[in-house]
Amino acid sequence: MSSLDKSVPLESGQTQPFQAFIDDLQRHEGRRAQIDATYRASEPEIVARLADAAELPERVSAEARDLARRLIEGLRERPTSGLVQGLMREYALSSQEGVALMCLAEALLRIPDAATRDALIADKVGGGEWRAHVGQSPSPFVNAATWGLLITGRLVGTVDERGLGSTLTRLIARSGAPIIRASVDTAMRVLGEQFVCGQTIEAALANAKPLEARGFSYSYDMLGEAALTAEDAETYLKSYENALDAIGAASAGRGIYEGPGLSVKLSALHPRYVRGQRQRVMRELYPRLAGLALRARRWDVGLNIDAEESERLDLSLDLLEALCRDPALEGWNGIGFVVQAYQKRAYPTLEWIIDLARATRRRIMLRLVKGAYWDSEIKRAQVEGLEGFAVFTRKAHSDVSYVACAKLLLSAPDAIFPQFATHNALTVATVHAMAGGNFYAGQYEFQCLHGMGEPLYNQIVGDRPCRVYAPVGSHDTLLAYLVRRLLENGANTSFVNRIADPNVPIDALIEDPVAAARALTPVGAPHPRIALPRDLFQPERANSAGLDLSNEAHLAKLGESLQAGLAMPASPGEGTAREIRNPADQRDIVGRVVDAGAADVEAASAAALRAAPEWAARAPQERAQTLARAAALFEADAPRLAGLICREAGKTLPNALGDVREAVDFLRYYGAEISRDFDNATHCPLGVVACISPWNFPIAIFTGQIAAALAAGNCVIAKPAEETPLIALEAVRLMHEAGVPKDALQILPGDGAVGAALTGHVSVSGVMFTGSTEVARLIAGSLAGRLGADGAPIPLIAETGGLNALIVDSSALAEQVVGDVLASAFDSAGQRCSALRVLCLQDDIADRTLAMLKAAMRELAVGPPDRLSCDVGPVISAEALAGLERHVEEMRARGFPVHAEPLGADCAHGHFLAPTLIEIASFSDLRREVFGPVLHVLRYKREALNSLID
Repeated sequence: MSSLDKSVPLESGQTQPFQAFIDDLQRHEGRRAQIDATYRASEPEIVARLADAAELPERVSAEARDLARRLIEGLRERPTSGLVQGLMREYALSSQEGVALMCLAEALLRIPDAATRDALIADKVGGGEWRAHVGQSPSPFVNAATWGLLITGRLVGTVDERGLGSTLTRLIARSGAPIIRASVDTAMRVLGEQFVCGQTIEAALANAKPLEARGFSYSYDMLGEAALTAEDAETYLKSYENALDAIGAASAGRGIYEGPGLSVKLSALHPRYVRGQRQRVMRELYPRLAGLALRARRWDVGLNIDAEESERLDLSLDLLEALCRDPALEGWNGIGFVVQAYQKRAYPTLEWIIDLARATRRRIMLRLVKGAYWDSEIKRAQVEGLEGFAVFTRKAHSDVSYVACAKLLLSAPDAIFPQFATHNALTVATVHAMAGGNFYAGQYEFQCLHGMGEPLYNQIVGDRPCRVYAPVGSHDTLLAYLVRRLLENGANTSFVNRIADPNVPIDALIEDPVAAARALTPVGAPHPRIALPRDLFQPERANSAGLDLSNEAHLAKLGESLQAGLAMPASPGEGTAREIRNPADQRDIVGRVVDAGAADVEAASAAALRAAPEWAARAPQERAQTLARAAALFEADAPRLAGLICREAGKTLPNALGDVREAVDFLRYYGAEISRDFDNATHCPLGVVACISPWNFPIAIFTGQIAAALAAGNCVIAKPAEETPLIALEAVRLMHEAGVPKDALQILPGDGAVGAALTGHVSVSGVMFTGSTEVARLIAGSLAGRLGADGAPIPLIAETGGLNALIVDSSALAEQVVGDVLASAFDSAGQRCSALRVLCLQDDIADRTLAMLKAAMRELAVGPPDRLSCDVGPVISAEALAGLERHVEEMRARGFPVHAEPLGADCAHGHFLAPTLIEIASFSDLRREVFGPVLHVLRYKREALNSLID
């Protein structure tokens, strides 16, 4: 249905489409290329290599096991100490009570109003079976806490309405609410203080002195998660600067190995620390990081760059390399970096860092950890359909990786000062044995988390140096960190959890991970209950393949496909061809299309009627196989299709790739459904089905409608959106190539008149429509006037829009709210039926949340979407833009506060509306859905929540 015109008309001064994307690519070579490649390798392949690298002589293994056994026996002989350890032992995260405690710990301390605190306590404590835990712990602290939770649960839980006892309980509950609230609040603060060294750096330095006197040193971490705003980043920067000055003064010249140090999160130093914003990161974040490093050098204090999510690793390595090559830092060995052994790229990453250290004639401090984001890494890869996981799926494989990496680090003492961070006694003993008995100062050190690892390291701190990783911050910055620690402690595979269980024998705790990995078939086999991204929906169907847009090898291939796909599509047919122009840059002619006329509707209907019996007679499995072939063609051509969507519909590259993935999923899903459940004898096709789709998902919804109708045995006449016919033509071409007969699937480009003629045609026996409610009603009215050949009404499947609301109470984490709101309201320039239109904020948190939201909106990159840095692209047309601008001006004229940032110069040639926030007084202030990047905000009082929902 389409052809390619090889000439691409670009007017004078116009930027070549995707040129900014190409210019931003990094050409990795050597070991950096190996790091990229390891991400794509299979888990068994990597583990087999690491097992060889981690294999130890029997003498060393025996020494490690003996020491590990003594360490474990020493830990188990000690009486339980610490409220947190006891609580986590008694209330595992596999229990309802354990989850309730985690929810309370995460949320309670940030809630500003008493009513919501009381509601949270009642919700999380009231339903718990606390009585079963009374007296079960050897810790008096845990038993006291359990009695408190039991009593609280009785007071705030559901009570029997009968009898005097229930009346007294209700009276106590009402009068005792402030006492209950204060008690649980105090318990949560005690819980948090187990993990935090001090609320200020000065307090932390003072609190560290007892352990320092016993031989421990410290690395401080100023609590706080990723910055959302420029103001956040500035606050974190000042916090790091102040901490360096305080740590430096306290160090008193002890140096980077003997004295305290500081760990920094790069995501805290910049609100857009992601691969898509690499140029901004290098231009804006690097000077801040270099300034901290220079400050640390003046004090001779070690500065460690903390590890974060896997998609940030490559960017972190760029910054590390820039630091190491900075002339102002030449000759200083205080630069540190953290590598996560649970990442499949850990070993080649360390090889690259060793090369970097030697090339820049320095010794890099390298903290080796196992990792703290495992669950989110697994889920991200599955959701995004990546080739594999960035992390190992078995804990034993992470342990194998850790030992192999530790051996590598110990083999490069000229380039690396190893810092082994672990709470696993066998890992500690293995490092101890590998390093040998001839220890010397500055050879390596161990590290542990404040509040968790000290009992283990108390047994060896006099023999080997140990540094405590000590979080510093107030309770309101503790929450995200605390939950991560609780999840790590509560995981049933964690050493901290298993060593506390007397039913776990010591032999199980000192099992050789290399032997465990090699015992699998094949060696290093992944966990059978963790589906690879590709297999997420098996056995029914394969998941659609995505692209990791943080991986330079993937980006390079995408760039090649985008450049190769610039040939201009054109539709055949007689008549005047209509130009399709890029909504982000009206100078860019994407292609040409000849719209259908009345004669085309008649011809298509006649051809579809003739083809209908033959297609309907095909076996369901045969139709399913045809759709599967189409899915494979879509997937193979995804980069080129995404490039066309980007130019024709103005979608960002991630959204365009997601659109293609959804189309692939539709083809496979309906094929799988028809294979499993469909029987031609019981499910009769309608005949000819008209499919009318919108422009906002120009290939996903278009394909989804067609796939459903074809799978059921119907012939299809598809009318794509007037604005996006080119991608629809390409989709139809691929479906024909897969084996769908041309008369069984036809496409009629054009405006609404074509759709009206089609839905009103006597040959059409069913209609699928996605679009506005108004048009859906018109179609319904048209179909109501006639019956099908079987005498039944003509079916209409209509998907329409509406006003989507998000209700946020004061228990919500503001940073999470803002991130989700930005994605829902402004991604795809707000042009989704699922986009957030009305944000309802509880009064108690509205001012803070809105201030944070407005500041985060300033960080959004609005502009042409043919570059990786774009967050918000154009709206679809000049008509759409004019309607949105009218709405904003009308609301402003009615006195509603309006907030929007000015647009940049690169928006001058397209249909752009800046992300806009409008505060309204009630829902009645909105008269219709506003289909664009416009968010309305409504404040509500907590006591009015029910009426708000009504």
